[in-house]
Amino acid sequence: MNFDSQAAKDRIFSKIRASQGRSQESKGGEMASSEAYMAQRSLGPQPSEPTDLIELFVERSIQMSSTVDVLDSSESIADALDAYLTAGQLPKAAVVWPSLQNAPWTDELASKGLCLRFGAPAGDDLVGISGVLSAVAETGTLVMASGPDTPASTHLLPETHIALVAASQVVLTMERAFARARLLPTGLPRALNFVSGPSRTGDIEQTIVLGAHGPYRVHILLLKDC
Repeated sequence: MNFDSQAAKDRIFSKIRASQGRSQESKGGEMASSEAYMAQRSLGPQPSEPTDLIELFVERSIQMSSTVDVLDSSESIADALDAYLTAGQLPKAAVVWPSLQNAPWTDELASKGLCLRFGAPAGDDLVGISGVLSAVAETGTLVMASGPDTPASTHLLPETHIALVAASQVVLTMERAFARARLLPTGLPRALNFVSGPSRTGDIEQTIVLGAHGPYRVHILLLKDC
């Protein structure tokens, strides 16, 4: 049975608007008013620009327990992925964002014997590969926008999450990441996920445990030529 989440959301919001006595026609004006309000708000204190934005992002990512490979060319993606999975004795199979299906490196991985499936993870997928909307250098954070071709479950369900980050996607602060999200042709997505390293918790005897509510491992392939 197909479920249209957008249609369901529209029906719920329509009922809320009706219960408040607000017409559907006023929605556009309310959106414009909200955007104008956000535009006139000034930013709070911002960090100074670093000497090397990419170096800062790598440093902060490692501090958040991510691992990072810096690649000079996107042509190295397949080799880097294969090497990472081999070194970690991880499965040579991965679920991949549908938006990456036409990337050249997917064919190269297949020729190396890696089994790729494009779509959302199922319960038995152990490795997930995604792109990002942006990456925040100040905190070593990956920012993902949810959508049919960029399912959020890719960086939530598998034990290992591998993210492809282009140098051009690295921004200094979260404020700049939000500004980039607002420029998407489709507007702000239904959800933005900010991921800073592997999942962790300190609930048990105040001892940090990785992989409590998501991936045990976050590996970043940072592409300098993009």
